[in-house]
This record gives sequence, C-alpha cells and structure tokens, in this order.
Amino acid sequence: MNTIVDKRLFAVPLLCLVLAGCADNGGIKPQASLQQANTLDAGNAIRQIGNQADWPKRAWWENYGDTQLNALVLAAVSNNPSMAIAAARVRQAQAMGVVAHAGELPRAAFEGSIERQDWSKNTYYGATLPGRLTWNNTAVVGLSYGLDLWDRDRNTTERAIDEIHAVAADARTAQLELESNVVRTYVHLALQYGLLDNTNSTLAQQQRILDLAQRRLKGGIGTQMEITQAEVPLPETRRQIEALQENIALTRNQLAALLGQGPGAGDSITRPSLNLQANLSLPSTVPAELLGRRPDISAARWRVEASSKGIAVAKADFYPNINLAASFGPTAASGGLLSFLSARNFTTTYGPAISLPIFEGGRLRGQLSATTAGYDQAVEHYNQLLSQALKSIADQIVTLQSIRRQQSLAAQSVAAAQKNVDIATRAYQRGLTSYLNVLTAQTQWLLQQQMVQQLLAQKLSAFATLTVALGGGLEPAPEEMGEASTDSGNAAPVIGAAQ
Repeated sequence: MNTIVDKRLFAVPLLCLVLAGCADNGGIKPQASLQQANTLDAGNAIRQIGNQADWPKRAWWENYGDTQLNALVLAAVSNNPSMAIAAARVRQAQAMGVVAHAGELPRAAFEGSIERQDWSKNTYYGATLPGRLTWNNTAVVGLSYGLDLWDRDRNTTERAIDEIHAVAADARTAQLELESNVVRTYVHLALQYGLLDNTNSTLAQQQRILDLAQRRLKGGIGTQMEITQAEVPLPETRRQIEALQENIALTRNQLAALLGQGPGAGDSITRPSLNLQANLSLPSTVPAELLGRRPDISAARWRVEASSKGIAVAKADFYPNINLAASFGPTAASGGLLSFLSARNFTTTYGPAISLPIFEGGRLRGQLSATTAGYDQAVEHYNQLLSQALKSIADQIVTLQSIRRQQSLAAQSVAAAQKNVDIATRAYQRGLTSYLNVLTAQTQWLLQQQMVQQLLAQKLSAFATLTVALGGGLEPAPEEMGEASTDSGNAAPVIGAAQ
C-alpha cells in the first residue's frame, strides 16, 4: 500500500510539469543590449588632456581654497531635507528587501479559536444537543514552505537587493547634486561681489568727472552742459549697485535654503575668497570606470540588473508552483471548554499544494512582455546616461580650454580700455575733448571688467560641472568597478556608497 501511495505522490508533480507546457511564453525576449563603457570613443577633447590625474577626491570643493565654502557644503549635506528623504528611501528599499527574502524561508503560523454555542431546544438536532451548551475550539499550528523549483523567490530577493544598490546610488546622486548646487550658488555670490566692485569703481570715477566739471565751470573754462552730462549716468550706476546688492541678499537666502535653514542663516555668510588652483587633467581610466564613479550611471546599471531578475520572475509564473504544507493541533466541534485538549482530538494534516497555469487568457504573456519592455527601457536609459556622461566631460574640457584663452584676451581688452579711459580723462581735463568721449571710454572699460568677472565665474562653475561629471569623489564598491555584478544575490544590502 505504501508503495502505491509513493508512486502517486511522484506522479502528481510529473503531471504538473507536462501540463505546464500549455502555458506558452510566446518566445518573448529583450531587444536592447548594454553598451560597454570601454567601447565608446572618448573623442579628441578628452584624449588631448593629460590623463595622469587621479579621480576627484571626496571633498572636491576644497580645491577652491575657501574655508567658508567647505563649512557650507558640509552643513548642507548634514541638514538639507533632500538628504533625509534619500536616506529614508534607502531604509525603505532595505525593508522591502527583507520582505522579499522572507518569501524564500519556511513560514509558520498559529490559529486558535474558542467558540461557545447554545443549542436551541428544537428536537431536530437529536436527543443530546437541544438545550445544551457546547464549545467549538481549535488550536492549530500551520507550516508551509515553497519549493521554489524555478527560482522565482530567489530572483525576487535578488531583484530587491539590486534595487537597494540602485536607491543607495540615487542617494549618492542627490548628495552630489546638493554639493554642486552649493558650490555653484557660492560662485554666483562671488560674481555678484566682483560686479559690485566694478560698479562702485565706475561710480567713483563718474563722481570724479562731475567734480572736475564743476571745478571747470567755477574756473570759467567749463559749461553747465558738461555738468549735466556728468550727472546723467550717476542714477543708473547707483541703480545697478542697488540691483547687485539685492542679488547678493537673494543668493545668501538661496544658500541658507540649501543648508536646510531659514534665511537668517545667510546673514552671516561673508564675501567668498575663491582661489581655484586645480589643473585641467583627467584620470587615465576614463571612460572605463565611469560606471563605478558616477552614481547615476551606477544606479541605472543596478536597475538593469533588477529588471533582468524581474524577467526571470515573470518566466517562473509559467511553471507550476509547489508548496509543502502541514498543520497539527487539537480541535473539537463540540464538548466542554477544555475537552478539545484531549489526545483523541489531536489532528494532523500534510501534503503538497500545487497550482499551475493552463489558460490565463494572455495575462502571463502580457506580464512577461511588459517586464521585458521595462528591461529594454532600463538598458537604453543606462546607455543614454553613459554617452551623456562622456559628452558632459568633453563639453567642460572644451569650455575650460576656451575660457582660458578668453581670459587672456579679456585681460588685454581691460588693459586697452583702461588706457583709453586715462587718455580720454586727461584730454578732458585739458579741454581737448568732450565728456562724451570720457563716458564712452568708461563704458567700454566697465564692460571689459564685467567680462573678466564673468569668465572667472564660468571657470569656477565649469570646474564644478566637470568634477560632478567625473563622479564627484564617489568611492566605487568592488562590484561596481568596471561593470555591475551579474550575480547581485551575493551582494550585501548595504548603503556604504551613499554615505
């Protein structure tokens, strides 16, 4: 008899495997393919730069040589709500990883109930039950375990772990973006101070011209028209000074917001003293190590890995699902309050629970098709980020090289404009030219001075953009060097890269 039972137990799963062939996946498969970073052409702009430098250091903003900026960046990372949100998302992803892993483990549950039943006096219930009080009590422990023959639960867990890595990289991306925003805003503040200096110098020079015109009139060699002409630009220059002071106050408020504090925190921010001494050079491993260095690219690759596990999960749904279940405990349908605890009321049940798809109306194929399309989107998003990263690096190299040449030309223009102002002023003092020539020379000088300040700000901002394009000092995890791990199930769900 036992031999017959054993054969039947083996026959049931075998029959399930045969019937599973009725659920056809239609040959659905991904259409996108991953771009390998080392196969991309870096371009002439990147190749022409010296490539013996290291990757950006962790505290990359220290290259600006401004202690106040260093303190602001650290305070922003510590206090900005966006960082707290990113950290909460990491914790949420880790919790979901625990939930996913629970699907691989055996489960146990206890169910108990105590029910009192007062029977009516209707003789329909026989001779013993009418008018009696009985108890229907149970206390059952249930055990279940999914065999996971097609690795559905394992792939679900690995997909959750990949998502943890992706969210951790997202958190690092948010931190890098915040650091960059603080630096760029601080550079803008420095620019406003520089422009304010230029405008104050212009106002002082215009005031000296007015004083000279008034002295010439008193000496009998000038005219009232010269005084009027000298007075005309003064209100506009004072307006420009007021506008620059407004910009300084607004930029301080913006920095305070980046710190996660109120506008009052910006009141103590003093004038920047930026002094960028970093040379224009690149690491020798660009672009091969961009995956490990750029947190957004790393996150995109981890999501590709998670999507590939999602395809495996969707395919597993086409096959039978077999769970082993057992339960044991006392149960009684009638009797006294504690009568169900007697040995004769102890029951045990066990056996496999099997479910298999035969006809799903296209649901499983639609689910697999959607999951595969999601994988293709993740792959193409990763490929796009990879090419955009190289473009960003090349763009900033071109910009920095151009700014260097423009600064040299702008310095020559400032010197020539200053010489022109000096000549026009001396000629006006001697009565050899009109004030309009002086005003024209001053306007040219002001524009050239402003250009010098703007080029310096562009250089400082471009350096920040280049540093961010290189990953901003992200230390890659071992599995993120070169290419993401293809066996992410062995990776521990940690967020070290995001800290």
